[in-house]
Amino acid sequence: MICNAKLTIETACAFCLLFFSITVFGQEPADFVNPFIGTSNFGATFPGPIAPRGMASISPFNVAGPQNKPLEKDSQWLSNPYVNENKFLTGFSQVNLSGVGCPELGVILLMPTTGNVETNHLKYGSTYSKEVAKAGYYSVGIDKYKVKGEFTATKRVGVSKFTFPKGKSNILLNLGLGLTNEEGAMVKVVSSTEIEGMRSVGSFCYNSPEDAYPVYFVAKFSKPATKFGVWKKTPKYEGVEAQWMGYNGKTRMMDNTVKTVVGDSIGTYFSYQFDKEEVVEVKIGVSYVSIQNARENLEKEAGSKSFDAIYKETYKDWNEELSKILVEGGTKEDKTIFYTALYHTLIHPNVLNDVNGEYPEIKRSSIGKTMGTRYTVFSLWDTYRNMHPLMSLVYPKQQSDMIKSMLEMYDENGWLPKWELNSTETFTMVGDPASIVIVDACLKGIQDFDIYKAYHAMLKGADQIEENPLRPGLKEYLDKGYLSTNYAGPVSTTLEYNTSDYAISLLAKALGEKEDYKRFTKRSLSYRKLYDKDLKLLRPRTATDNWYEPFDPVAGANFQANVGFIEGNAWQYAFMVPHDIKGLIKLMGGDKPFSDQLQKVFDIKQFDMANEPDIAYPYLFNYVKGEEWKSQEMVKKLVTEYFKNEPKGLPGNDDTGTMSAWLVYSMMGFYPISPGDPLYTITTPMFDKITIKLDPKYYKKENIVIEREINNQGKIKEIQLNGKSLNSYFISHDEFVNGTTLKVIQE
Repeated sequence: MICNAKLTIETACAFCLLFFSITVFGQEPADFVNPFIGTSNFGATFPGPIAPRGMASISPFNVAGPQNKPLEKDSQWLSNPYVNENKFLTGFSQVNLSGVGCPELGVILLMPTTGNVETNHLKYGSTYSKEVAKAGYYSVGIDKYKVKGEFTATKRVGVSKFTFPKGKSNILLNLGLGLTNEEGAMVKVVSSTEIEGMRSVGSFCYNSPEDAYPVYFVAKFSKPATKFGVWKKTPKYEGVEAQWMGYNGKTRMMDNTVKTVVGDSIGTYFSYQFDKEEVVEVKIGVSYVSIQNARENLEKEAGSKSFDAIYKETYKDWNEELSKILVEGGTKEDKTIFYTALYHTLIHPNVLNDVNGEYPEIKRSSIGKTMGTRYTVFSLWDTYRNMHPLMSLVYPKQQSDMIKSMLEMYDENGWLPKWELNSTETFTMVGDPASIVIVDACLKGIQDFDIYKAYHAMLKGADQIEENPLRPGLKEYLDKGYLSTNYAGPVSTTLEYNTSDYAISLLAKALGEKEDYKRFTKRSLSYRKLYDKDLKLLRPRTATDNWYEPFDPVAGANFQANVGFIEGNAWQYAFMVPHDIKGLIKLMGGDKPFSDQLQKVFDIKQFDMANEPDIAYPYLFNYVKGEEWKSQEMVKKLVTEYFKNEPKGLPGNDDTGTMSAWLVYSMMGFYPISPGDPLYTITTPMFDKITIKLDPKYYKKENIVIEREINNQGKIKEIQLNGKSLNSYFISHDEFVNGTTLKVIQE
């Protein structure tokens, strides 16, 4: 067929409209990611690049120096290398954590400067402007030097690209500055284009200081330096020894040296003399095993690839992961907060093993090797509630590898992890959360791991009374059914033990272990002994079984220390028995007293969206027939109020993706209401259509589609699964993944 050569005005206009719609509306999921979300309001995210589950990451470091007060790392408790409000930059750190509550990592700082070499970060630091952040990419203008910095990353390599003006230019590598509380480093200039070394890190939340460990690195430069050197600042000595130390308290500059230098405040400089604008790229491979492995990581992942080629690959990786959930309808802002939240859930846990499979085992007594992926950064007190269930649904292979990593830790350490970080068990927070994560995945069909090993590991944590780091106070818990005020946070800890015991009971039942099923089911309900029927709240008891006095139900809000609770108060823990809400309803006297008390949490402003204990409360109205609309309204209100497309767009610390996972679920219109239970509760989706792609290795269906039918933005009128009314606001995981379409119809 021969096309008509004439193009009418109408056809041309139609073509223009088509082209416009493709260019404007044809964005990929990765294009909606805004890494600035969460960089204010103590969200503790960072805007720099990282690959999905990457070991290496680059963050602008702007939390050092009096110019950044009050949000300065040495002036207050600060757990993030970047704060959006701050404007004084002292470099770009190469390993970072996202959404954690304690300072750690944020080391190996790269900084471009011009003119003479200055090694004091307070003097060479600069204001900055023109920030751009995307999935896998960050750029910024460094005002003082008129240098443009661009950054991307592979899984184990950070890649920096500096555009320098004409004249003398420098690239500093500062090993003294960092967010971590640890000190100590080693560096060696290998040649005019390569540096190798290590930086000691550790002491997360000031726990396990004896377990500080090294992060190794190799840096390669695209252009040979005209001049290079190492600096070392020595401490100032007093007395006789100071008399013969010409360098006492001073910074020693060691020009053109290739010897190994060790110390606390050390670094290197590479200097250039450019007769025109020039670009220098720096690739830094990292490893927790050795310098040799850091070099191999760099060569295998980045090698001779250009900056643009690496960014293109990382963008593609991000887009592939984010495309596992496709949303239609909603505004651009809706899509931005949704896909950024999903992006934040795909940072931690992250890969620990090098490209050759090696990784440090717990306690670092030996080097392990895996043919798969060894994961690290398990903030389980936070993530068991929603982030790991999301992984089981959307990224089951990753979840499987995470569970295998947990079981490897059990082999190495004798215990399942609690809050593991780079093969250091920090034992931060309370409870025994790994059991819940493993059971939740197993009962959702992820069973390609040693289930019986996992079961026996759970039993050890739940039953071994002596020298049990997972469950302090276990003897009293078993004797009384609760922890008394002899222990810190006794009510919170009791509830966490109950939740884990319930999960273990579910797996025991599935495995046919009837006695364990009965035993752990009974244990999971012991919170009832802490229920005060007059207050309709849970409250602490003393070792003599009396109520603790004086008791203030509000004490403990805003993370203040109090007797009875960890990171919360009596209101924020009043309903934290997700496995026994029906039992709690009965305990409170029925549906109305339960609903009234639940509503009161919100009315007296004791609901804390920024913390985990009460994070599921908005969904609990679904347990009261006729009041499900309250969950719909509450979830929508909280999403609108606390999650925005701006730096303060998270309600607080992201807790390695937990707050973000809450948002992902809430915008999709369902939530894993009882961790460990393969069960979801339903609310109103915030997009017209949501398609979740299912992994064929774990699920039978290709995808599950969620649709909404809107009539005046009203309450939910009907919920259909495959065209049939569900007659419930709850759906099992099996029903959900084996269905085709879940349709939510609003009045």
